[in-house]
Amino acid sequence: MLLNAATAGAAGGTGAAGDTGAASLGGDGGTRRERFRAWRRSRPFVGGLLTALGGVELFFSGQLDIGKIHVQLGIEGLQATIIPIVLVLLGILVIAMPAHRVFYGVIALAVAVYSLVGVNLGGFFVGMLLASVGGILTVAWMPKDRAAKGRATKGRAATGSETDRTAPTESAER
Repeated sequence: MLLNAATAGAAGGTGAAGDTGAASLGGDGGTRRERFRAWRRSRPFVGGLLTALGGVELFFSGQLDIGKIHVQLGIEGLQATIIPIVLVLLGILVIAMPAHRVFYGVIALAVAVYSLVGVNLGGFFVGMLLASVGGILTVAWMPKDRAAKGRATKGRAATGSETDRTAPTESAER
């Protein structure tokens, strides 16, 4: 179904527009890697991934046995199970539904900070830091079109738009 550029060029195949190679792949999205890269950039992927990894690390640190010492805090260790599951779920939800990223990111930050008390010092600080950085990246992430609009409006506000400088105002006309 998908042809890479070398195969299409060697076979002498032409695209719909008459060009050879990778240009004909633009209609169906390109290779798997290119489609994954485009999908990944359309959502806070790294933030969700770090939040989920922090949850996994918290889970394993909560089930930790060091020799004869079994380290668990909370009511019968329930927090050592619930908090990591919540963080992994929030990481998955951030990736699956980027429209709600701010809500999920704030909840992930709150749960990560609470893990400092609830799960073995936040997974010995590693899981708490992973989930906190993931939550921060999730809240800070912005889609490309909104980011471009934000930069354009900041630029106009700082320098004044062309229409503001060239168009006469009502008070100047009177």
